[in-house]
Amino acid sequence: MQRQEFVQQLWLDYVHTHPDIGALRLWPLSTAAEYLTLVTLNYGPFTAAALTGKLAHMGYRRMGHYAMADKGLLVQLLAPSDGSSWLVLAELQIGTLSKAPREAIEGLVQQSHPQDCKGHNLLCRGRPWPMPSWALYQQLQQAHPLAAWIAVMGPRLHHAGFDCGQLGEPLEALDQRLNEVGMPSLQGQQNGVFAVSSLLDHRFYPTTPQKTVFADGDEHRLCLGGLALVQKHVEDNHERIADVLLPHHTRCEMA
Repeated sequence: MQRQEFVQQLWLDYVHTHPDIGALRLWPLSTAAEYLTLVTLNYGPFTAAALTGKLAHMGYRRMGHYAMADKGLLVQLLAPSDGSSWLVLAELQIGTLSKAPREAIEGLVQQSHPQDCKGHNLLCRGRPWPMPSWALYQQLQQAHPLAAWIAVMGPRLHHAGFDCGQLGEPLEALDQRLNEVGMPSLQGQQNGVFAVSSLLDHRFYPTTPQKTVFADGDEHRLCLGGLALVQKHVEDNHERIADVLLPHHTRCEMA
């Protein structure tokens, strides 16, 4: 699979999952995201090590490695060889979960069909294991919200981040428009995955909760991702926003 095809599949899966984002017309449809935040877990064929090997064949190279112990995450920043969207690959460390939720999510992953556990499109083919029960989702939600998200969504694109400088409008103006179409932002520098550097102004907009059918047939409405807008405090042309996205204190060197 070529990089352009991979990104297109990611995007199509994303807007299919979040139709309210697909329906937005606040900037040209041709505008590429500054970065795409992907979430996976360090178990089975879905580890960051396995995925980055495949992504390297598509021209992505690792630009930074970040550790967020308070969130149980390791995050890799991957840059393409052209000017397209960077990837932010967040890997949930399931060893940080207590025994019961850890074994529960391992049990789900072990039910994945072998054909859904290989190839370059692991991140854009949907959840490869059966849907959890509502009770299991609630158990994982209490243990770690991202564990619950992964259980329902599988390794996937969580949200796209757009650079207001590239969109040609200030964050405040775009924020007002998103509020007008019913997508208010969360407070603070959070986006449901990682904290964002104080060098940037950042807003995260959760999508409208979607009806989700669980294993026993019961339905619940869940918000399963969103959209981010980011703006530099001081505009310059030297660094991509993606390169300063994560807090500097989380940067780590791996042996």
